[in-house]
Amino acid sequence: MSGFITILIISLVFIIIYQIAKASEYATILRGEEKVNKQVNSLMAWLFVAFFFLGLWGMYECHVAMSDKMLPVAASEHGVEYDWQLKIMIYVTGLVFFITQTLLFWFAYRYQFKEERKSHFYPHNNKLEIIWTTVPAITLAILIAIGLKSWSHITSEAPKDAQVVEIVGKQFNWLIRYAGYDKNLGKRDFRKIDDANNVLGLDWEDKANKDDVIAENGELHLIVNKPVKLIINSRDVIHDVGLPHFRLKMDAVPGVITTMWFTPLYTTEQMKKMTGNPDFVYEIACDQMCGKGHYSMRGTVIVETEAEYKSWLAKQKSYYTLHKPTTSTPTNVATPTDTTVKQLSLNEAK
Repeated sequence: MSGFITILIISLVFIIIYQIAKASEYATILRGEEKVNKQVNSLMAWLFVAFFFLGLWGMYECHVAMSDKMLPVAASEHGVEYDWQLKIMIYVTGLVFFITQTLLFWFAYRYQFKEERKSHFYPHNNKLEIIWTTVPAITLAILIAIGLKSWSHITSEAPKDAQVVEIVGKQFNWLIRYAGYDKNLGKRDFRKIDDANNVLGLDWEDKANKDDVIAENGELHLIVNKPVKLIINSRDVIHDVGLPHFRLKMDAVPGVITTMWFTPLYTTEQMKKMTGNPDFVYEIACDQMCGKGHYSMRGTVIVETEAEYKSWLAKQKSYYTLHKPTTSTPTNVATPTDTTVKQLSLNEAK
C-alpha cells in the first residue's frame, strides 16, 4: 500500500510541475515574449552575481566549520614535505579557480542580452591557444615532478640504521612483525600459514625467525627520530596501509612486497600535548575497500623513545616461543631466547 501511495505522490508532483510550466507559457504569451525574455535575462544575470558571492561565503563557512577537524601537524619528515607540496598545490589551483570563476560570473552579468548590443564573432587566435595550453601544461608538469621526487624518496632504500617492521594485511586486521635481538626478520612461506599456530607462515628452519615478535593486536611501535622501514604485504586481498598523521600510504598486495620508509618526529605523548587531546592516538587505516569488514580494519601506532621501545620489546615473547612447533628442532639450529642479546649470542655460539 505504501508503494502505491509513493507512486501516486510522485505522479502528482509531475502533474503539478507540468501545470506550472503551462501556466508560465500562457503568461509569457499574454505579457509579450520579448518583455518576459528581458526580465528573465536580467534576473539570471543578477542571480549569477548572487550565487558567486554566496558560493564564496559558503566555502569560507565550510573552512571555518571543518578547521578543527583537520589532521594535526605532520608527524614525520616526509609529512612536512607533503604538507608543503599540498599548500603549493592549493595556492596555485585556488588562484586559477578564483580568476576563472570571477570571469565566468562577471561575463554572465556584464554581457547579458540587450537589443542595442551585437555579438562579436571571434573564431580563433593562435597566440591565445598557445598561452592557455602551454602555461597550464608547464605548471602541472612542475607540480608532478615535485610529487614524483617525494614519492621516489619514501620508496628509496632506507638508511642502514633504520628500524625494520613488517606489516601484513589480513581480513580484517593487521599483523605486525618485529625483528628480535638479531635485528633480522626470518623467511616466510605462504604454504606454512596456519591461523592457529603460524599466521604469517614463518619458516621454522630459518633460525632468524626464532626471536621474531608478532603483534596481532595491530599495534605498531616506532622509535621517535629514527627512520623506520615498513615491509608491506597481504595474506588475502589488496589492502592499503594508511598512515594519515604521517601523510603516507602504500598498497598491501598479495604476492608482492612493497616498502616505504619515514622518520617519526613526535612521540604519542608529545602529540597528546600538542593537540590538547589526552586520548590522541596515531592510527593505521586500511585505505582500500577490502570487504564487508573494511570499516573495522584499524590499528594503532605508538611512537615512543628508544628506551621505551626496548623496554616494550624485552617484555614480548617471540612468536616461536608462543607457538613452538611439535616437530623436533634440528641440532644445528640455536635455541631462541627473548631476554638479552648476550644470551642469544651464547646460544648461537653453542
